[in-house]
Amino acid sequence: MKRRRPRAPGGGISMMRLKGLVKKESYQIIRDPSSIGIAFVLPVVLLFIFGYGVSLDAQHVPMAMVIDKPDQATYDFVSGFGQSEYFSPVIMNNIQEAEEALIQRRIDGIVWLRGNFGRALLSTGNAPIGVIVNGVDANQARITIGYVTGVWIKWLGRFSMEKGRPLDIPAKVDYRIWFNAAVRSRNFLVPGLIAVIMTLIGAMLTAMVIAREWERGTMEALIVSPVKIQEILLGKVIPYFVLGMGGMALSVAMAIFIFHVPLRGSFLALTGGSALFMLTAIFMGLLISQAAGSQFVAGQIAIVVTFLPAFMLSGFVFDIGSMPRAIQWLTHLVAARYFVSILQSIFLAGDIWPIFFSNCLWLVVMGTVFILIIRRKAKKRLE
Repeated sequence: MKRRRPRAPGGGISMMRLKGLVKKESYQIIRDPSSIGIAFVLPVVLLFIFGYGVSLDAQHVPMAMVIDKPDQATYDFVSGFGQSEYFSPVIMNNIQEAEEALIQRRIDGIVWLRGNFGRALLSTGNAPIGVIVNGVDANQARITIGYVTGVWIKWLGRFSMEKGRPLDIPAKVDYRIWFNAAVRSRNFLVPGLIAVIMTLIGAMLTAMVIAREWERGTMEALIVSPVKIQEILLGKVIPYFVLGMGGMALSVAMAIFIFHVPLRGSFLALTGGSALFMLTAIFMGLLISQAAGSQFVAGQIAIVVTFLPAFMLSGFVFDIGSMPRAIQWLTHLVAARYFVSILQSIFLAGDIWPIFFSNCLWLVVMGTVFILIIRRKAKKRLE
């Protein structure tokens, strides 16, 4: 008696066929070292490069100390710069030498204590300090000026205590820093970098999947087989989702144990948000793969369409609120924007559910739009 082939009930998805497709794609991943490299090697390389190479902290800034007439007051003041982790003071003989060093980029700033500094300080209590800062990097220039002001205020307080007279400051600021008390830019950058890496992994891995099938001629075999288009898509999404989540786990482990970024939220929220974003990134990659005719073109499109917007417009480095209004609206089309917000809140603040659920909702909307477009364009026909 001839055995009939089992069919999916109601003409739906056959779990047997789906299992076979997932197994086939898993074997393809194992045989393709580039997939393993993108999922596990690429996050390690990018995290080390950006984690150690990109920093918004201004530390050990080379500052020239120009003292026209050295005395006890100038010595005490300059010692404050030597004790600060933010400066590497360099003593220079005159302002002309310091300005030349600034032009040659051997130093980043000049603190000039003029000849009447000690006398004016003792007689009038008003001894101005000349500060010249390299403004090529505007962000570092502002930070450096703030650090110089901090050293100046701290020294004034110590000087007033030694003289036995109160420091005449009209207002005293009592500040507290929440969520990142150490003020380490790495705590802010690494979670955002994970979102950028996951965007690249999810889109890059899947963008070349269907293009590779067409190049190798295996897509024709799938089209003439009994499998349905939904089964083909799921057979590709599931293995790459597992692979992408493995890369995500590796990135989170590196953030916690190597870069010492605090994780104040729950692993459950982190896993849920990561899984949702990974699916969205994979859907983006599948959409790209349908429009590209080759792996090379698919990879280039994935970099331009996903990686660069995720890097520039997600809030990973550049504050979205400081962007022009039109660009701020454009950032709403970047899925990484929502994942960056989820990661930074979970890592630094904890489970802030209004932030978590609102950003997850946007990811659900974007993922739904992507899958609807994919389903509409995906047809079992040779074209």
